Amino acid sequence: MEITHYLCIGCPLGCRLEVEHEEKSVVEVRGHSCKKGKEFAKDEHTDPRRMVTTTVRVSGGLWPKLPVKTRAPVPKPLVKAVCEELHKVALRAPVKMGDVIVSDILQTGVDIVATRDMPRVEG
Repeated sequence: MEITHYLCIGCPLGCRLEVEHEEKSVVEVRGHSCKKGKEFAKDEHTDPRRMVTTTVRVSGGLWPKLPVKTRAPVPKPLVKAVCEELHKVALRAPVKMGDVIVSDILQTGVDIVATRDMPRVEG
């Protein structure tokens, strides 16, 4: 058996978690103060995922960049590739908050959505 340590980001407490495991099989989780911590440790050990927030270029809008995010977490090893893919995106205003900017990014099943309105500027 091995032990791996994690810092929980499931809630503001930031518990120091200890996961006892055999390979990817979790045997026991210690150090959690809430149910979220226990689930976070299991997920982080077997399939770590992260939300991605960044910006994409916009032309014809009030601002040159539009903030976007993943609708759900993506596998942690793909975070950099998701950002690189979004760096290639260029939109034309107007855009509404919640609009899908890229659907099924990198075949993850996760959409990229706008997190604010981007009005068009005439001129």
